[in-house]
Amino acid sequence: MSAKHVGLGRGLSALIKDSPASSAQDTAGTEGQGVTMIPVSQLHKSPWQPRRHFDPEALSELVASIRERGVLQPLLVRKAEDGYQLIAGERRFRAAQEAELKEVPVMVMEVSDKEAVEITLIENLQREDLNPIEEAEGYQSLADQFGMTQEQIAERVGRGRATVANALRLLTLPDAVQTMVAEDRLSSGHAKVLLGLEIPREQELLARRVLSEGLSVRSLERIVEKLRKPPRKPRSERVDIPAAHLQHLSDQLHQALGTSVRLTTSKTLSNGKKMPGRVEIDFYSPDDLDRLLQLLGIAEEL
Repeated sequence: MSAKHVGLGRGLSALIKDSPASSAQDTAGTEGQGVTMIPVSQLHKSPWQPRRHFDPEALSELVASIRERGVLQPLLVRKAEDGYQLIAGERRFRAAQEAELKEVPVMVMEVSDKEAVEITLIENLQREDLNPIEEAEGYQSLADQFGMTQEQIAERVGRGRATVANALRLLTLPDAVQTMVAEDRLSSGHAKVLLGLEIPREQELLARRVLSEGLSVRSLERIVEKLRKPPRKPRSERVDIPAAHLQHLSDQLHQALGTSVRLTTSKTLSNGKKMPGRVEIDFYSPDDLDRLLQLLGIAEEL
């Protein structure tokens, strides 16, 4: 088991201690004890299975192995009205169906809905089979269906509360970004950085930029940091000519020159620096320009 999952060392039995399932789990490694064969047709998938993505190549390899050797590790199930409900081992169940097996070995456990969800989630977490979004949805299922707090979830699955909290935050990302994470096109590190933005559209656009430009997590952090900075306040400045007087001057020039004139006032910045104003006079032909030059007292040099 990797260091990442060291908190799961207690195994499934820790989740179902003080229940009849505990003794059944303890016999899982002893051939012939607590294991029975049931028809594949009587086995139904768990409604709480967190995994949605199954690697087709890995599944094909498992099918080939099962065809040759059968199902070596029993599936965990519980009784249901119309047969048995799968608790753990959906990959083996799917492979057994594809291999056209008639029966599979199972261990029948007496557990509640809550315990069944926990075991399903833990079984996948221990085997590192869940992508970050599936893991988060598993935690959310425990919170929604059984009212568990983040602290309670962390305790039951053997994770830190911060780990559970950070995983759940991924579910606030736009669906398109969650899909990128689930498909391993966008790392969970990138996703956590995107959570620093509040606007979903910005999160999605930036996620697509990560994919198109191959941005590292550090590069993304710098971009998000810039986006989160408040816009600079405009430097304080003082106009040298009030707007009302500027309009009056523009009208006077228009009447005197017989054409459109635009005035932009000069400005004085807070540091004392002067910004220039502008006078723009329209003309429409060389003759019109000559007329304006004469009005301004400027003789054209030949």
